[in-house]
Amino acid sequence: MEKRDSVLHVVVGVDASPSSHAALRWAVQYAELIGGDVVAVAAWEPPWAYGWSAPAVDPTFDRTIAERGFVNQVRQVLGESDAAQVRKRLVKGHPVEVLLSEAKGAAALVVGSRGMGGFRRTLLGSVSQQCALHATCPVVIVRATVEVPDSGTYAE
Repeated sequence: MEKRDSVLHVVVGVDASPSSHAALRWAVQYAELIGGDVVAVAAWEPPWAYGWSAPAVDPTFDRTIAERGFVNQVRQVLGESDAAQVRKRLVKGHPVEVLLSEAKGAAALVVGSRGMGGFRRTLLGSVSQQCALHATCPVVIVRATVEVPDSGTYAE
């Protein structure tokens, strides 16, 4: 495990899916065990990144609203006090590229088993699969229902 800024980091991908919520909870517990911190990462792409014709600027995207929604999502999953301990990063780019970049030097990259992929996933492979194949750190893939020792069962 490589240290960045002398603290171990656990990077977790968050995309509003039940499995990413389970991954976020898992990442927080794992970080506590190893004495590290958690960096929750959400990626966004402009609509033209999907290959269909769209305006050069997405008029419906408001970064401030997206960041507020992301922060609220983390709060809803973890509760106010745990959410305050998590660094939150909303990054423009393809989810796989963003997560791999953010996880360089991390103690672990944690992702959900099924995200918000849709049809694109069938063409390119899932984010979790690509992260497992290409990450430079250990990758943990968490299902929406996760057994956590001594903490009960999380289900969404």
